[in-house]
Amino acid sequence: MSRHIHVIGIGAGDPDYVTVQAIDALNDTQVFFAMDKGEAKSDLLALRRGICARFIREPGYRFVELPDPPRRAGRDYREGVTDWHAARARIWAAAIAAELGTDGVGAFLAWGDPSLYDSTLRILDAVAAQVDLSYDVIPGVTAVQALTARHRIPLNDVGEPVLITTGRQLRAHGVSGSAVVMLDADCSFLACPPETRIWWGAYLGTRDELLISGTVGEVGTRIATLRAEARARHGWIMDTYLLRT
Repeated sequence: MSRHIHVIGIGAGDPDYVTVQAIDALNDTQVFFAMDKGEAKSDLLALRRGICARFIREPGYRFVELPDPPRRAGRDYREGVTDWHAARARIWAAAIAAELGTDGVGAFLAWGDPSLYDSTLRILDAVAAQVDLSYDVIPGVTAVQALTARHRIPLNDVGEPVLITTGRQLRAHGVSGSAVVMLDADCSFLACPPETRIWWGAYLGTRDELLISGTVGEVGTRIATLRAEARARHGWIMDTYLLRT
């Protein structure tokens, strides 16, 4: 029997988003592995610990914090991400081998759903080439679902497709129709035509949640200002928005 890893989607921030399947996996886990991203993001680790304290019925589990290797700036984007993932895989492989017995059960807790703009599954594939393990994936509520629920809107227009993309891709290619944009540190929506509709949300499902909607011409600058203020205050920000042209 080999080590087993649960990759558990824990939703966008509200502990009530955690599914029954996720709760079962939490209670099956002996060691939780978490990336240490510095003091500015320590509340993300605290939220993970809070979810475990709320839903795990028996004590005895433990957390192992892993240093997050830096991403080197100034390199080709894909090459930089590949190198970063490889460095993470080496750290994860060493930690799993050291901290988890050959028949132990560990877990990584992924914000939202592990399938959507999350590197955990790619890195674990690389880890599995170095350490004998198996893993499964427990889906979670995504930031996309939380965003549309909090704004009380459908994701798509009638009979129309939806694009899920990044700020970098939005700047490069623009958008037509409906698009969800994630990982946008540069407020790329400001380059959209002013009549473009936007539904924006940050810290979704938490007590710090922020929501703004309107047209880019009406609310774009306000979103950019509020986003900068919130990031400075918390040291980090996770935001998502839906555009419709």
